[in-house]
Amino acid sequence: MTFFSWLAAGIVMTAVFILIGYLLIKGLPIMSPALFFGDTPWRAAVMGIEPVFDGIYPAVAGTFILIACSSFIAIPVGVFCGIYLAEYARGPLKNIFSFMVDLLSGMPSIVMGLFGFALILLMRRTLYAQANTSILLSSACIALLILPYLIRMTQVALESLPESTRLLGPSLGYTRWQNIWHVLLPASSTATFSGIILSIGRAAEDTAVIMLTGVVANAGIPRALSDKFEALPFSIFYLTAEHRDELELQRAFGSALVLLTLTATLFLISYCIQRRFKRRWELGE
Repeated sequence: MTFFSWLAAGIVMTAVFILIGYLLIKGLPIMSPALFFGDTPWRAAVMGIEPVFDGIYPAVAGTFILIACSSFIAIPVGVFCGIYLAEYARGPLKNIFSFMVDLLSGMPSIVMGLFGFALILLMRRTLYAQANTSILLSSACIALLILPYLIRMTQVALESLPESTRLLGPSLGYTRWQNIWHVLLPASSTATFSGIILSIGRAAEDTAVIMLTGVVANAGIPRALSDKFEALPFSIFYLTAEHRDELELQRAFGSALVLLTLTATLFLISYCIQRRFKRRWELGE
């Protein structure tokens, strides 16, 4: 069993290194300011003075906005739902909520995209005739997609705490909510942040949802949440499927490398925050 475990781990690591190496070989030659900004001066592009037509900067900006909006929606809801399932829900009600979370976690991303598109059609017929797909709709659908990761990781993290930790707050005179906020959540922050890291990665890489809810080619940087937008996953798909020359295909590889770097950077930032919370908990700050 030990041999097969090491063999499986080795196969996974080998596949990861091969994929990363292939992206580096294909993507590094085109890595330059022109990949991001095209012929537009970078200051004018960053400040939004001039549009970028031949670069991926609008897709990078759109991806950041998409991740920020979806995380802003999903993280508080997911963490508090996890707290409710772990600390408050009991009996049949807990079973019903757990089933709903499991059902949502098994939802294909394309179905979530169709849900968002159908929601816009319903709003056009009932509440608001000018409703249209946008970065806000994409963020909401992505938030629904990553919500089960946050709920389950928070729930499991809280339920796996030892009884001695659970009794620490009441022994100091804390109320139930004070015990959760000041003792249980900091003690389970490592696993909770693991769920947040996974959800950020899922929000950054999903393509099926945003294709039906607001992403388009050459949309530019969104000025409002009701605007359409560009995103790196869709840019990679579009450039790979519709490339007209070798240069556009190389831009697709460069975009994939940028997306990988962006995701790794977000993971690193989340990991540093996770370690800081853990260190503060261990020092009793």
